[in-house]
Amino acid sequence: MMDSKMEYNEKQRAIIDSAEKLFSDSGFDGTSVRDIANDAGVNVAMISYYFGSKEKLMEAVFEHKTNKLRLKVETMLQNEAISPLQKINILIDEYVDKFIEQKKFHIIMMREQLIEKKTPVFKMIQELKKRNLESVKLLIHDGQKKGVFKKNIDVPMIMATLVGTVSQMVSSQHYYREVNGMEDVDEVEFRKHISKKLSIHLKKLFKALLTYEA
Repeated sequence: MMDSKMEYNEKQRAIIDSAEKLFSDSGFDGTSVRDIANDAGVNVAMISYYFGSKEKLMEAVFEHKTNKLRLKVETMLQNEAISPLQKINILIDEYVDKFIEQKKFHIIMMREQLIEKKTPVFKMIQELKKRNLESVKLLIHDGQKKGVFKKNIDVPMIMATLVGTVSQMVSSQHYYREVNGMEDVDEVEFRKHISKKLSIHLKKLFKALLTYEA
């Protein structure tokens, strides 16, 4: 992965945004560097200069989109003023917001994981998931040490519940609109609605799964 502390300039961000959009629409293999250059309004040589290859550009997309959440979790781990359950609730809200606001990025994640061959992108996704899992393990272990969370918690299943629930809601939002009579609700209001619904549902569920409270 690229340096997580790296700050991208305006041209680099434009290239990353174009790559994210095209990888989402056409897949990693179905998108060429020239396609990305044309969409970003730059020449191919500039992409090569900044990123080196299409694989490295995909790494930059991952780094750009996931760095904020990783830093948030690392900061929470050091903050003793926040209770273990509050930390989990913050994590839930971060995941909900991230999935809803970064829909195209998560389409890339879902698409590439369905490909049977172990591509470089597939390996990037696996490494990202492992890093996220380790961070959440630290949060939960902290709660267990403090006697707030139950023992023998299946952390991979907890993560699957979190990611799977949010992902399903985002990917099937047209169905959700239809069954709830929300076809005419504008996009901004609908995002607020599903963000709130997901947040309330997941916080209730995780409180029941993690804590000793009834």
